[in-house]
Amino acid sequence: MTSNTTTGNAQQAFTDLFSLRYPIALAPMGGTAGGALTAAISNGGGLGLLGCGDGNRDWGGRDRLERELSIAAETTSRAWGVGFQSWAVDVGTVEHALQWHPSAVMLSFGDPRPFVSAIRGAGAALILQVVDLEEAKQAVELGADVIVAQGTEAGGHGATQGRSTLPFVPLVADLAGPIPVLAAGGIADGRGVAAALALGAAGALIGTRFQATAESLADPAIKQAIVDERGENTERSRVLDIAEGSAWPSTYNGRTLGHPYIDQWSGREDQLAADPAAQRAYQEGVARGQLPPPVWAGEAIDLITDLPSAADLLTAFAVQAEQALARASGPWLS
Repeated sequence: MTSNTTTGNAQQAFTDLFSLRYPIALAPMGGTAGGALTAAISNGGGLGLLGCGDGNRDWGGRDRLERELSIAAETTSRAWGVGFQSWAVDVGTVEHALQWHPSAVMLSFGDPRPFVSAIRGAGAALILQVVDLEEAKQAVELGADVIVAQGTEAGGHGATQGRSTLPFVPLVADLAGPIPVLAAGGIADGRGVAAALALGAAGALIGTRFQATAESLADPAIKQAIVDERGENTERSRVLDIAEGSAWPSTYNGRTLGHPYIDQWSGREDQLAADPAAQRAYQEGVARGQLPPPVWAGEAIDLITDLPSAADLLTAFAVQAEQALARASGPWLS
């Protein structure tokens, strides 16, 4: 999946680190990227990353998280990893996950410094996701093995005041130097992977597209919504985090499909935060099926039209990326 020396060198820095066939990683989506999906991505030639989230809430309890970690560890012999939200997790939880011997730990959203020593001590690679240049500089200073540059097109959480993937990834790649950088946000097929490589990234971290796969733990209705909906129907907001009672820092918001509560409370987030009754109404409405649950999805959902296996999807990515890179290296570049 290479077209020229520069692209090939960048890609190889990541694939060699984990002995991967493809320069593709699974975004560690809490509650969705479970053990089966993680192992399927790794067995298929990419890097599976299990979404531990805050180590508890995203999975509904430690026992369920333990089950997903065991599935990943026991069903692949290839490199795999785990991902945490730095703002919400404690060192003890990260240390506990490290007992399963993941090849890598990815940290996102918050200060990663409290966890670096434990990760290094366990011999795992350190992957740091960044959403602005200050975070990117910190990741370089901390000696990250891989940096993920996330643009605002991504589904799920990201920077409230962020940058789009296209301009952000080259900036981080230039800043990071020899550290491999993965592009994230708005990538849902092999053409997006090829574009990431052309921007100087070593590969791509992909979330929403892998959420709509056979191995994903997402509810079938959510998978179908991703297939049926369009990118213009996604929006970034803090409303649903506040309604859920989540303590996400205000520097981050989330991209979801449109939702009645966003329509009702957008621009009045402070009022919602001060209204426990309104929060309870949302939570009870979701529990009773009177309100839809959040569907965390990125702008590229228009490209998602089916629910394949993760292995088949990786193969399709590779073919599409090779074709795109071949087209891009036409005679006008010689």
